[in-house]
Amino acid sequence: PPAQHGTKRAISISIEGSMSKKEPQKPDPDFLDQASRKQTGLVSEMIGFLRANKKWWLAPILVAILLLGLLVVLGGTAAAPFIYTLF
Repeated sequence: PPAQHGTKRAISISIEGSMSKKEPQKPDPDFLDQASRKQTGLVSEMIGFLRANKKWWLAPILVAILLLGLLVVLGGTAAAPFIYTLF
């Protein structure tokens, strides 16, 4: 059908037109500012995420997962007999 052929030609012209422009990109000053800052840790990133997105309901879930992981790790060490007496 002729309609599809015209569409393909228009797409190829727009792709070629965008590829032929060779303008250097200017660095974003906001990106450079954030890149030069000190990197934050995982815990502070998570707290910032919870604060910014108002997802405070995730905090108890994360604490429970961390405590369960701690029990699993300590269960394979010399502390295992002391953990089993808690239950």
